[in-house]
Amino acid sequence: MLTKREQDIREQVQIVTMDALVPKDHILRLVDEAIDFDFIYDLVKDRYCTDNGRPSLDPVVLIKLPVIQYLCGIRSMRQTIRDVEVNIAYRWFLGLDFNEPVP
Repeated sequence: MLTKREQDIREQVQIVTMDALVPKDHILRLVDEAIDFDFIYDLVKDRYCTDNGRPSLDPVVLIKLPVIQYLCGIRSMRQTIRDVEVNIAYRWFLGLDFNEPVP
């Protein structure tokens, strides 16, 4: 018997947390539990001006991008950015929401 969906569910709205969508044993979840990346802010704070200039990109995100690239075997940064745009686990690791642009 051929079964056909009667409705298109791609436009369906659901309430879900990003945390629930990332498997508990995902490599990036394990890395996030093992490493506290907040030390990066202390290392770079003297490189940023507090009273003028453009808003900066989060330095932790800039460090986590190559971590994703290395751990997931992605060959280029451009491909990494494209993958972050569609991969919920990568967005979760970087702390980006669904609609936030990838730096």
